[in-house]
Amino acid sequence: MGSHAPQGVTTPPAPVTAATPPPTAATASNPVASAGTGNEADGKKIYTTKCLACHKADGSGGVKLTGNATPDWRNPEHMLMPGHDDAAMRDCITNGKPKSGMVAWVKTGQLKPAQVEDLIAYIHTFSKKK
Repeated sequence: MGSHAPQGVTTPPAPVTAATPPPTAATASNPVASAGTGNEADGKKIYTTKCLACHKADGSGGVKLTGNATPDWRNPEHMLMPGHDDAAMRDCITNGKPKSGMVAWVKTGQLKPAQVEDLIAYIHTFSKKK
């Protein structure tokens, strides 16, 4: 018969584990301070070269070249609004928002996913400053 388990006894399948996604505003215990797994210092370097023109050095945003407003990341309340959590930022940085002029940084090969996490970590620093 070839089976080592007694008849009628089945061995349970091995548990399936999934990677834990980075925290979002909905799942983080402190959503404003949540910055996933990124490195703030590396994020600052990327922000300075790629994001500064539209989002300003202090993260205050404003109206960019397309005439659309950019978010004010200094406001911790903004980070809690629907569509502005880490998952939404990750999607926006990755896939862009053509109507608003936001570049698809990852889709166009200009950033790697790990660099997006660095950017998100740095963006969170704006709302921590007093």
